[in-house]
Amino acid sequence: METVGLIFLLITAHALAMPLSTGDSSKDTESWLLAEKYLRRYYDLPVGLQGAGKTSDTMREKIREMQAFFRLEVTGNLDSNTLEVMNMPRCGVPDVGEYNLFPKNLKWQNTNVTFRIMNYTPDLPQPDVDRAIRNAFNVWSEVTPLKFKKLHEGIADIMISFGSKEHGDYNPFDGPNGLLAHAYPPGKGIGGDTHFDEDEHWSKDSSEYNLFLVASHEFGHALGLSHSNDPGALMYPVYSYSQGFPLSEDDIRGIQALYGPNPNPPHVKPKPVAPNKCDPMLTFDAVTELRGETIIFKDRFYWRLHPQMPEPEQTLIKSTWPSIPKKVDAAYENPEKDLVFIFSGIKMWALNGYNLVEGYPKYIHKLGLPKSVRKIDAAVYIRDTGKTLLFSDEEYWSYDESQGRMDTGYPRSIEDDFPGIGDEVDAAAYHYGYLYFYHDHLQFEYSFSAKKVIRIMRTNSILNC
Repeated sequence: METVGLIFLLITAHALAMPLSTGDSSKDTESWLLAEKYLRRYYDLPVGLQGAGKTSDTMREKIREMQAFFRLEVTGNLDSNTLEVMNMPRCGVPDVGEYNLFPKNLKWQNTNVTFRIMNYTPDLPQPDVDRAIRNAFNVWSEVTPLKFKKLHEGIADIMISFGSKEHGDYNPFDGPNGLLAHAYPPGKGIGGDTHFDEDEHWSKDSSEYNLFLVASHEFGHALGLSHSNDPGALMYPVYSYSQGFPLSEDDIRGIQALYGPNPNPPHVKPKPVAPNKCDPMLTFDAVTELRGETIIFKDRFYWRLHPQMPEPEQTLIKSTWPSIPKKVDAAYENPEKDLVFIFSGIKMWALNGYNLVEGYPKYIHKLGLPKSVRKIDAAVYIRDTGKTLLFSDEEYWSYDESQGRMDTGYPRSIEDDFPGIGDEVDAAAYHYGYLYFYHDHLQFEYSFSAKKVIRIMRTNSILNC
């Protein structure tokens, strides 16, 4: 089984999960051959099954295993969502393990680990590369007894280099936007060595690929971690830009299972665990439509729902919209303008699909809200009236989209104008004459014309729970 840790899938799953044809077309055959190759490499599909994929029970079981890891609908069918993930750039380490450790729990026997930077990328000044590498090691020393020492000559435990295509280890890179880097698990010789693809563009910010984040992930492999299936973990096989301390509780549990905790731990705040869509006490931060889909924001994540998708997809906000905050307070779509507005604190962002509109962010007070309003709790566009309702604390405002100004007579009381839903709102949506208000773990279906609650459901009933 291959134990090279290659970095991060770039998953921007926009295809619908529709079954592929099982005809004899060359494209269909090519897809199944790709799946066989993928599953042999990453999920131990026996080589002898080549060409029998469509009828093999073992093949379908391996597809189910792969779908379960990536939280796709588990069918055993090679649908387009599954094939899309298989086509993405990815790593050579198996995706399933106990915690997120390599087989046999490979680790360094000494807590003093050395590293050496063999060469530098021209994309960044040398001090920026040194700083990114040092900070990436510090991520792991914060939560373990490990100490990392830089060598300037000789053989170190972890030899770091930049290279392209075939670069000396018989694991060639594949050019821009493919495999970003790879690292070997602890051991003698090449063990621990970490290589970055020089055909990528390395950065110290959110542009292109952030060297600190990629290095932090790769050094997790070099210390003995495999991939995690927690979408919030640094060791999840998805690259996304974020700020702050990059480790999740899952990352910390994994590395401490190998090396134990830091005896003198500094104060670090792990990234929150990815929310469970079927948690009975789940609450939403914001809900909006986006070109026929429903987007539900929660913590640093969002779920994407589409009528033709059997299961919602969970993704990090920053992996899709790196320019908006990682925490969203409210959101709504104006389909006539093809814009989605995102609110966080006293600022708002406008998105045209997946692109930030020039001139944003702006202050929410530009809409006509009083300066005393410091955040929007929920926002919803009523297509039938052309009005957008903005909720904050126990009051709401009505914004006229065509006139670009706030209606007179506001704010008004939420409890008075929407009887039965309480006095505060977490998120709101509008469909075919009905408002859907979300507060705590409850969802209220409210008739806009009858001015009354029709039914009350669990918040996460929209997520098939």
